[in-house]
This record gives sequence, C-alpha cells and structure tokens, in this order.
Amino acid sequence: MAAADRESSEKRQLLDDEVSLEKVHISTLVAHALVLCAVILPMVVADKYHDFLAIVAACCMVALFALQLVLKRAAQSVRNRNITNYVITRDSREQIQELFAMTDMLQAAETYEDAGAVLMATARRLLPSYGAALFVFNNSRDRLDLARAWDMPEGYSVPEMLSPSNCWALKRGKPHVNSPAVGTLCCAHHPSEIATVEMPMMACGQLHGLLIIAHPDSDGAYDHIMEIRRLGRALADSMSLALSNIALREKLRTQSLRDPLTGLYNRRYMEDALERFVSLGSRTGASTAVVMLDLDNFKKLNDEHGHAKGDAVLRDVAAQIVGCLRPTDVVCRYGGEELVAILPDCSLEDAMDKAEILRQRIESLSASHECAISASLGIATVPETATSATDIVPIADAALYAAKKAGKNCVSSAEKRAAREAPRLATIKSRQN
Repeated sequence: MAAADRESSEKRQLLDDEVSLEKVHISTLVAHALVLCAVILPMVVADKYHDFLAIVAACCMVALFALQLVLKRAAQSVRNRNITNYVITRDSREQIQELFAMTDMLQAAETYEDAGAVLMATARRLLPSYGAALFVFNNSRDRLDLARAWDMPEGYSVPEMLSPSNCWALKRGKPHVNSPAVGTLCCAHHPSEIATVEMPMMACGQLHGLLIIAHPDSDGAYDHIMEIRRLGRALADSMSLALSNIALREKLRTQSLRDPLTGLYNRRYMEDALERFVSLGSRTGASTAVVMLDLDNFKKLNDEHGHAKGDAVLRDVAAQIVGCLRPTDVVCRYGGEELVAILPDCSLEDAMDKAEILRQRIESLSASHECAISASLGIATVPETATSATDIVPIADAALYAAKKAGKNCVSSAEKRAAREAPRLATIKSRQN
C-alpha cells in the first residue's frame, strides 16, 4: 500500500508540474507579445504616448525576466525528478538482474544449505542494512527449523524452531509486519521491539518456509520495512520455488532408495553400500559383516491373519532392527520378508552377538501382535568368511538356509574360510520353536 500511495503521489505531482509549466509558458508568450507591441506602437502613435509605452515595455521586460527565472527553477525541478526516476529505474533494473542471477543459482542448489547460501548472498547485496532469517518446514511439517540467519540486529534472538500456529504470516499465507513501536499485531514468536516483516514461501499451493527480514534501527524502522516489502516478497517467491524443487528431489530420491512399506533402504541401495563398505574395509583392515534375516512362517501368518497384519509385522520388525543397530549400519529390505543388515567395522563374533539380540527382539513382538513371530538369521563377513562384496551375500544366504534347516528361530554363521577352501556352514546358536 505504501509503494502504491507513493507512486500515485508522484503521478499527481508530475501532472501538477506539467500544468504549472504550461501556465508559465503561456505567461511568457504573453509578456513577449506585450514587449513586441510596446516596441512597434511608438512607430505609429503620437509622441506623447511614447513615455507610457516605454514604461509598459520595461514592466513587461521585468515580468519576462521573472518568468524566465520561474521557468529555470521549474526546469531544474523536472531535471532533478528525472534524475531521481533514472536512479530508481537503474536500481530496479539492478535488482531485477540480481533476482534473475539468484534464480539461476538456485536451479543448481541441491540442498537447503545451498539454497540458503544463495539467498544470503543476494539479500546482502540487495538489502545491505537488513538482517534476515530463513526457516524451513521439517519432514513431518509440524514445525519450522532455522536453516540460516545473518546480520540480525542486536536484541533479536532468532529461535531455533517456530510453530506455524504462532505465526500470522503462515496462518494467513501473506506477508506480515511485526512492529511493536507502532502498535501492529505481532506474532507470538516475535521476541523483541525490533520491526520485522515475515514472508511466507509458497509454491504449488503449499507452504515451504518463512523468510524474516529485520531492520536494525528503532527510528523509522516501520517505514523502512514497508519500503522493502516488495523486494522481500520477490526474494521469498524466488526462494519458495527453489525449496519446492529441493523437496521434490528429496522425495524422489527417497522413493528411489527406500522401501515404501518399511522405510528401509531397498536392494539397489544395499548393493552400492555393500560395495562401498567392503572397499573401505579392505583399505583399513576392518571387517564388514552382513546379517541376512528371514521371518519364519510368514506366509502362514499372512494366510491366517491377513496381509494388513503381515505389513504391520514387517514395519515393527524393521523398527526393531533399526533401533538395535548403530547409526552407521545400513538396513535394507532384500525382498519379501527378507531383510539385510550391513555392519561395517564389525567382526564375525560381534555380528553373531548382535544377530542374537535381533532374534530376541523380533521374537518379543509376538506378545504385542498376538501371533507367533520369529526370524532365522545368517551371517557372513569379509574377510573372515568371504572374499568380496560379490560372494558375501550368497554366503550369508546359505547360512540363513542352514538356520532354517536347523529348526528356525536361530542364528547361523558361515565358518571362517581357510586358504583355497570354500567356506563351510556351521550352526552356532539355535533355538527350537
């Protein structure tokens, strides 16, 4: 509204200046005509009127001089206004170029950190005396986390997270100004007397984040904030498209690497991770273990209790495995009810102990689901039982089938390989149903 009012006022002032210039120009022409008449008339009138005509001519010359001064001042005023308009136009052109450059850079941003860095660099050039903070929705979309903050004024404590219910900008989907000094309605999360404007970032009909711009001065801060709202909105709009693209890429990447039912990594990711861990282990001399797990009698569970129950069991089993292992371990859904855990820097003995804990935790799910749940597990490691990432999975699979033959609900491991000999299977722990 302030920008529109200012533009309307400038247009009215320009029209008034044009009318005034036209009036002065007409007055100048009249004065020239009078002077001309005062010069020509002595040639045709009697001598007694010459003095009067000379006085009239002198008065007209004085008036003409005054009108010329007025014209000069008006012309100077118009020139100054044209210079001001040129500067404004030049600044607007530079701002547009900066925004285009920002949009081009954001197309190459792959993460929220990259996008935040581009936004910070652009905002510092376009709004050098302002501070800003960027908030992005988390995966569950129940709060906004601080992604980046820069040049915020002293006395403004930037929170680490925001609740959407505490922000008027997010509630309304429109920019909102917080300025306690002039009595505006402030958001519940606004921490100080500093004036800020909050820009919601919307793209494809969905909110992706929030941009907060703050002015460090207390005097006239509200007016300064109102002046840069349009530029702040342009920054937020460009950033919202980038956030939308990043969120879409993350979603597609997750879908390509994760199993939709259990949330575990898929077989494709498992093969890449296994190759990477085995190669790293061969350089450092560390062992890499693979634990292959298969739920016992899972077809019978689906037939008796339905596929919904089977899906719920698979999800809980996946959660138990992830909760038991280290953050550096990788858990994948190999296929059907078969799961694979890759344990880097883990010896055969440690893998057997961990596998037994997994077996017990999976068996404990029987009480909550009111049906028999158990698993058989097979273990292989590089270099103890296998030589490479290519043969470790078949060897772990063979150990799994050995556990099945041993009565299920047990852990089996391939024997440590001897030189030039194929690995042999040995059941190391077993427990009958």
